[in-house]
Amino acid sequence: MSISQYIKEIGRGKDGARSLTREQATDLFGQVLDGAVTDLEVGGFCLAMRIKGETPDEMAGFLDATHARLQRAPDNGLTTVVLPSYNGARKLPVLTPLLALLLARAGAAVLVHGTATEDKRVTSEAVFAALGQPAWSTVGTLGGGECAFVPTEVLLPGLKRLLDVRRAVGLRNPAHSLVKLMNSCEGRALIVGSYTHPEYAVSMAQTFALVGAHALLLRGTEGEPVADARRTPQMDAFRDGERILLQPAQEGSLASLPELPRDISAEATAAYIRDVLDGRLPVPAPIALQVAHILQEVSRPATPETNRPTAVNTP
Repeated sequence: MSISQYIKEIGRGKDGARSLTREQATDLFGQVLDGAVTDLEVGGFCLAMRIKGETPDEMAGFLDATHARLQRAPDNGLTTVVLPSYNGARKLPVLTPLLALLLARAGAAVLVHGTATEDKRVTSEAVFAALGQPAWSTVGTLGGGECAFVPTEVLLPGLKRLLDVRRAVGLRNPAHSLVKLMNSCEGRALIVGSYTHPEYAVSMAQTFALVGAHALLLRGTEGEPVADARRTPQMDAFRDGERILLQPAQEGSLASLPELPRDISAEATAAYIRDVLDGRLPVPAPIALQVAHILQEVSRPATPETNRPTAVNTP
């Protein structure tokens, strides 16, 4: 099979490109994930989408193809918190593991998934390892109060391969947005989506609304799904696609700053997280607020369709 007919539609330049339907996007992305197309076609797809940008219908189709292939965590009867961790730390310590462990300590089931997309950043996987919690090599059932890190290649090897295209061409592709939107659980989940630039806040919100997601969206720390420890960002919930403001952004000057490690290595970050969990250091206020909002969302009564992966019929 070939995706050349789709590349012809999306590759006509910024002004001439035509968007795909959800069904077409599902077919295209499924072929890419299955490795059924050439490396040249994959590169053409990635570059064309980078220039054109994804529509909500296209992203929903990409999600349909992904959800049909994911090795998802089994249904545990709970609403599992899903934390996509792909950006890592560049200037500030990556505190996604702290968020995950605080939620687990409060009784939530927490699944963190990710992979390194840049060689020079400190990843959540490295911090979890420094905490003595290695990554899972298979997808298992998570109970309440449990936290696991699952590498992307365990969930879907084809998705990992697509993310790695960035190392060859130096540009992000739709997979880098998709991983922050996908539900890696068979059962109910609360997806904590994060963005770095305002345009991604718009596109992510549109996609969450279109697919009827149960999600929390915020501007995370360097693209990680954890609130900036220094200043509380706006946080919005999506319930069956409906957007609800949970937390307005903190305004004005800061009266004080939390005591964060200047060394952002995995070992130093793990030591800081231990100090917070053991009560030697306080939980940064923005992260404490995020924990409270997430716990409130996962405790909401379930609806029959809450955030179950949906799919359309592929051609």
